[in-house]
Amino acid sequence: MAENLEIGKISKPRFEFRSFGQNFDNAAFRMSRLSVPVPENVWERHSDEIYIISRTNDVNNTKIRDGKMDIKTLVNISHGLEQWNPLMKGEFPMKTSSLLSEVFMSFQLPLPNLNKEEYTFDEFLQIVYQHPDLGAVRVHKQRFGYMVNNTICEYAVVLINGARVVSVSSESTEIDDILKTISDLKLEGVENINYLQAIKRVIGMIHKPLANE
Repeated sequence: MAENLEIGKISKPRFEFRSFGQNFDNAAFRMSRLSVPVPENVWERHSDEIYIISRTNDVNNTKIRDGKMDIKTLVNISHGLEQWNPLMKGEFPMKTSSLLSEVFMSFQLPLPNLNKEEYTFDEFLQIVYQHPDLGAVRVHKQRFGYMVNNTICEYAVVLINGARVVSVSSESTEIDDILKTISDLKLEGVENINYLQAIKRVIGMIHKPLANE
């Protein structure tokens, strides 16, 4: 039985379509017209986050918001859609054992030599800043929430270290519902680009353009 999704509520692991570019005005308009009514608290949301980007990792998504770390891992790709599962959640100060066994392991890099029992948020960022293959990227999101075909949809204006891009997305536990939504939003053929990939392209760590310029 298909799950009845609610924006902001926990569900089974969802599949995601997301893309980034300079203009998704038509998809955003169609999203707003096709959407069923959604709770007022998801009409528009703002957040400031820090993504930790590793040159060698494309499967573990690490971000920090309000001093809390959240890591998701890519577990499945089907019909071009990505399924991400929680890998760990943590708070600062963080034990060195957790930093090594969970956080730095997710970056797919040799483990650093850490000589303290725990590290504060600022101390962790200093380690990232000094590492040649890591980057701490500040991301501001202005997100507008919708529900189309029982998929959680979003149009977002995103600042990646101040560079403005826009994003559209559709998430659901049901692949067919996402594929129908992609068609209804006239997004067929648009590349699926997750946050990790988008950030790497904007900062020049990956030499690829976004979905549209």
